[in-house]
Amino acid sequence: INRCWWRHSWSRCAPVLLAGLLSLGLWLYPAPAQATPFSTSPSCSPVSRTEVEGLFERWNAALARGDAARVAALYSDDALLLPTLSDQPRDTPAAIRAYFEGFLSRAPQGRIDSRQIRLGCNEALDAGTYSFRLTGRDGGPPEWVQARYTFVYVHGPDGWRIQHHHSSLQPPG
Repeated sequence: INRCWWRHSWSRCAPVLLAGLLSLGLWLYPAPAQATPFSTSPSCSPVSRTEVEGLFERWNAALARGDAARVAALYSDDALLLPTLSDQPRDTPAAIRAYFEGFLSRAPQGRIDSRQIRLGCNEALDAGTYSFRLTGRDGGPPEWVQARYTFVYVHGPDGWRIQHHHSSLQPPG
């Protein structure tokens, strides 16, 4: 390559330079080791704000049925749940189901208090604040729990599923 720079013989050196730049590019930006099932879709699945609102309602209806397996089935196999009433991240279907088994024992009834929705290609984000009415502990009166939330939905072979769900108690103030 150095001979090409000094002699300015571009016609002879262009293939050498191009090969060098290409190998540098492959070294700096290697191909991903494993493609995800969602990155192989050649086109975007359209989704509207109303449909994203419906995805939350589907999740909330599954909570109302009290079936942890049904709720957990709404999450993708590699989802991450950062739950409201637990300090443990849940990153397997079994761990997500175990969290909801405990949460559903309080008969939660959720409602959205505020939200922002962002739409993308085969993904959607729904974030804001929500509240849950929970049955009281030890037979006490029902209580309201206010929290901040983020749902990231992805579209894959099984339709729209929750890829990431973060829910944290609303701080006082």
